[in-house]
Amino acid sequence: MVGQRFVQMLENHPGFVITALAASDRSQGKTYAEACTWRLVGDMPDFVKTMIVQPPQPPLDCDVVVSSLPSDVARASEEAFARAGYPVISNASSFRMDEDVPLLIPEINSDHLDVLTRQKQQRGFTTGYIVTNPNCSTIIMALALAPLHAKFGIQAVIATTMQAVSGAGYPGVPSLDVVDNVLPYISGEEPKMESETRKILGSLGRNSFENAPFPVSAQCHRVNVADGHMVAVRIKLVKSAKIEEVREALASYTSVPQKLKLYTAPKHPVLVRDENDRPQPRLDRDAGGGMSVTVGRLFPDSVFDYRFVVLGHNTIRGAAGAAILNAELLQARGLLATKPARANKVTAKARVR
Repeated sequence: MVGQRFVQMLENHPGFVITALAASDRSQGKTYAEACTWRLVGDMPDFVKTMIVQPPQPPLDCDVVVSSLPSDVARASEEAFARAGYPVISNASSFRMDEDVPLLIPEINSDHLDVLTRQKQQRGFTTGYIVTNPNCSTIIMALALAPLHAKFGIQAVIATTMQAVSGAGYPGVPSLDVVDNVLPYISGEEPKMESETRKILGSLGRNSFENAPFPVSAQCHRVNVADGHMVAVRIKLVKSAKIEEVREALASYTSVPQKLKLYTAPKHPVLVRDENDRPQPRLDRDAGGGMSVTVGRLFPDSVFDYRFVVLGHNTIRGAAGAAILNAELLQARGLLATKPARANKVTAKARVR
């Protein structure tokens, strides 16, 4: 599903062109049309239909690799590409918590890219490197936490997720498990949210990342929604703040991607709605082209300081769009070298069905 989002979002991108596709053994040697059953709204883009799916290993005819490989394959494959000189922008979890790998949300921690110099030195990379984007629910929650942490400081966070079935891929969760049901367990999801959030909102120290100094407690649930992850958040602040100040901090938040006018960046990364019944996945997941998150139900909390819900599109802002925005930031920072004869080539390597 994420691989298909990459293809869809890069079809008319002004800065990148897909020049190669790579995937697992069962898809190699086939055309993309033969290997992939298209599951997104609309038709498969014509330009990829006849492209031959290749093994996920160098060499490939591209300048940049974006990856949504499953984690058990991603570590070896992505490191091989980086060692061969390719910048790798990964949606996989394999390298996220490594001490020399940025876990990047451009609005929040673009300064973490400074670790790439150390990464290259320590791993013996030349022009290659690895940049990761976080777990889908982490991205959605962190975008709402970042403006509050910057302005008031955070002491503690409790989060409860309601996650769409598309987050499990295709065919994903069996219908008889999720219809008329809620699944209160998603493997690995809770520790990812708890650890990744602290790395993202932390700082890059001299020799390692320094995590944000507050605890995060997460409970994750799969619900019968096609797209759109919702997170119910309770937050305790360091500084006292009126609810109007909290709302303004969220609604006015902009950062590096907006200043640079990156193509995939939404004008408003965080939207705030005041209706009692918003946000809702069906109504709000596509806000900002799927790249904005929407906050609602903002109220004082009787245990912590405030509570709210935040919703985002899990396969766009939470996955493919996040990686593409990372690539755009790297390009804007002059960190993507263009090979001769073809400008800004990208390979999407993904599990395709």
